[in-house]
Amino acid sequence: MNRLAAILPASNVLVDVDASSKKRVFEQAGLLFENNHSISRASVTDNLFARERLGSTGLGHGVAIPHGRIKGLKNPLAAVLRVQQPIGFDAPDDEPVTLLIFLLVPEAATQRHLEILSEIAEMLSDRELRERLKTEPEASVVHRLIADWEPLKSVA
Repeated sequence: MNRLAAILPASNVLVDVDASSKKRVFEQAGLLFENNHSISRASVTDNLFARERLGSTGLGHGVAIPHGRIKGLKNPLAAVLRVQQPIGFDAPDDEPVTLLIFLLVPEAATQRHLEILSEIAEMLSDRELRERLKTEPEASVVHRLIADWEPLKSVA
């Protein structure tokens, strides 16, 4: 199992989210984490915005990986939201974002946090998979596509 699948419950995958701005989609993610995991939505949105102020988490190709450190969180947690209308995200290619993979990590997270982000970036570099994640109408299938993905094995 890849690192993202290990921290992504099926209930944290939403497609067809009605959010017209970065602020609205961060609020939607905050609401999801609050409802599904009892994490304060204000804590989630504040931390996501704090990270975003350091530089856009938009990767390009219509994808972003907003992430934040959450005080009191014991283990990393992820959510995938796909929005109905593309959102401007200051991505390197200036392409608006439709697919967002949210990552919350404990406040003191270090290496594991970077390994998860690296693996998500590797997964999203697969053009065919990325396009399927951006277009698949069923949230359960989006979750399965992520769960079935295997990272390249390093020979280090």
